[in-house]
Amino acid sequence: MKKRRIWTVIPVYVIFVVMMIPMSVATYYYNKILGIVEMSVTLVALAAVLVPTMTFRNYVKNVVTGAMELSFSPDDKALESLRYPVVICGENGELLAYNTRFKQNFLDGFDGENISIAPVLGDHDPTFAVRNGSIDIRYGDRRYTVFAREVSRGYLIEYIDDTYLKNTVDKYNETKKSVALLVFDNIEDFSDADQEAAAAQLTAENLLYRWANKHSILLRRLGESRYIAVFEERVLKDQIEKKFRILDRIRSVSYNGRSATVSIGVGRDCDSLTQSAAEAKKALDMALGRGGDQVAILSGGDYQFFGGVAKGVEKTSKVKVRVRSEQIADAIKAADRVLIMGHKFSDLDCIGAASGMYALSATHFKKPTYVVTDINRTLARVMIDRLLSETPGMFITPEKGMSYAGEKTLLIIVDTHSPDFVENDRLYKNCGNVIIIDHHRRMVNYIDKASVFLHEPNASSASELVTEIVEYLADNVITHVQAEAMLAGIMLDTKNFVINTGVRSFEAAAYLRKMGADTVVVRNVFANSLENYRDKSRLVSSAQIYKHCAITVAEQPIQNSRVVCAQAADDLLSIEDTYASFVISAIDNHSVNISARSFGKLNVQVLMEKLGGGGHQTMAAAQLVGVSLREAKEQLMAVLEESLE
Repeated sequence: MKKRRIWTVIPVYVIFVVMMIPMSVATYYYNKILGIVEMSVTLVALAAVLVPTMTFRNYVKNVVTGAMELSFSPDDKALESLRYPVVICGENGELLAYNTRFKQNFLDGFDGENISIAPVLGDHDPTFAVRNGSIDIRYGDRRYTVFAREVSRGYLIEYIDDTYLKNTVDKYNETKKSVALLVFDNIEDFSDADQEAAAAQLTAENLLYRWANKHSILLRRLGESRYIAVFEERVLKDQIEKKFRILDRIRSVSYNGRSATVSIGVGRDCDSLTQSAAEAKKALDMALGRGGDQVAILSGGDYQFFGGVAKGVEKTSKVKVRVRSEQIADAIKAADRVLIMGHKFSDLDCIGAASGMYALSATHFKKPTYVVTDINRTLARVMIDRLLSETPGMFITPEKGMSYAGEKTLLIIVDTHSPDFVENDRLYKNCGNVIIIDHHRRMVNYIDKASVFLHEPNASSASELVTEIVEYLADNVITHVQAEAMLAGIMLDTKNFVINTGVRSFEAAAYLRKMGADTVVVRNVFANSLENYRDKSRLVSSAQIYKHCAITVAEQPIQNSRVVCAQAADDLLSIEDTYASFVISAIDNHSVNISARSFGKLNVQVLMEKLGGGGHQTMAAAQLVGVSLREAKEQLMAVLEESLE
């Protein structure tokens, strides 16, 4: 008790001594002798304080060190009995105890003092290891799994040397095989007897084989323009990192103004080569459905895409359309009732294609037929009114359409193939049979229950496809108003036959003209009100250029904003050296719409998909929920920055 009282009063002595020093100095000024006496007493008192303080400090140090040595001796039998490195460290990572194996593996060359656990835990600390249960580290040429747990005086950390196991796993993963299917998209352009064309085809094939040999890819030809390849995972990762530059090299081969392009589908992370080949077939179908000239990798149900910058190649053969037309005719004949539905906010192409299928089903096959659309949320109200004046009762609401749904009801979906974009998603789920007719590049999330899927991503419009179906199955069945609706759809998606227009587009337009379509009437459908024209002009005048892209934001509410924004996006393409245009507008207080257009130099479908939307290579859109106009613009610019890099 006596010692305890002494250590307790030491702070009082310290305070007393500190107070005596200035008092002694003050006394010295008044009386030197008395001041010297006081200073002497002060020094004696200071010595009396410092000596027991230092003694107490050494006492504490010796006690703590002795306790640590007694509790955590490096020679402790419990630690030495373990066959792997073990260490005990303090709160700040300082070493307290360890066994001989830890010293041999990690402390070789150190003096053993003031060593922290940090160098042998990588970039982590003991608390991180405790929270995560275990961590993987490298030390020198060895690899360890580190386990950590809290003990009474710090952390107990164990190092399991599993270098061989981890190296074996890495080697297995790097050499895991994936199957790929390759096809030249436009081999028919290089297949004639012309020597120059044959030379171009041979050049493209040689590039493919040289690429395969360079990267140790097993490549074998399956038939004309089709190949199968086997990748090791390390090679596939390398190609992904390089974004499959082989696409650019193949595209550099051209003949008669056409570039060669190749599409590749890869089945990745599969349990067997058979499953990988099946996944590769799905991936290749997806790549071709998106216009070709790209790589699609299917892994665990998720797609990854590379390329897709070349314009789609028009297929002049109509064999596919004729085969699908026969299937569509059989489906209509077998149905009790036919419903036709497009996408939300139906446009002229959607309504034009629907009117053509209505004529085929109702007039030619005499089936009860209705077009399902919300006429209060359409972008083609003028054309719908013209069709209703000729055929009252042709259009019904989505709610009315649900009452007609059933097992014997055939639903024909036009101008979209995504369940997220259809006018009513419950309708297609409740109909017994579904047919899809669309020209947009295939999206990952598409309706897979269709019995007939007529999908031509290189067609100009859905109206063009329906025109070919009608011409093949029932010539002279459409009225002049229906022909005008279909022609308006083609003109809308081709921008008056400027973009995405092929021979078949003009052939379809010629047929519709023969059926009585009045081009002057169609042109008037696109007429603007004065207010819409003013709104469009404001959008165009406020645009800014960012990385060769025109971007404008509708800061003020606009009547008929979807129509005006789409037209503004079209007009912005006329700006010199502009690859694409984007118009951002608010739909309501919670969502924003982005309309995207291009002439094909930049694939706006790929850009909009990164924002959750989709569409075609030259015309796409996206809807962003829960963001402001400014945030939507920032997201768009970030996507442009990433993609154009």
